[in-house]
Amino acid sequence: MAGLSSVPPPPPPPSRLSDIEIQRALGTLPGWARRGDAIVRTYYFATFPAGVDFIAQVAKIAESMQHHPDIDIRYTKVLFILSTHDVGGVSSKDLELARRIEELVEPPEVTPAV
Repeated sequence: MAGLSSVPPPPPPPSRLSDIEIQRALGTLPGWARRGDAIVRTYYFATFPAGVDFIAQVAKIAESMQHHPDIDIRYTKVLFILSTHDVGGVSSKDLELARRIEELVEPPEVTPAV
């Protein structure tokens, strides 16, 4: 039939993770914590523009994943709140985005032992 598209339908949303699955995953994501039906982490930056630059990097990743976090910025403090609204809680997409955000964080400077 003319005019019909052969584009496949979007994949179904991921399923909501169990409490134990979330706790296990948070053990591999230092600094992240569970808050209700979401996982959260706060980052601190030296300046407001540095925090905004970090958010811009996260925005590119989130857009590529088609998974968008709630973000609260207060001067040099940035809070990410990850939850999959389609499933009413935390899914594998939230954990993947948290891991990708962590990859953006520069490792802390190591001071050599004296």
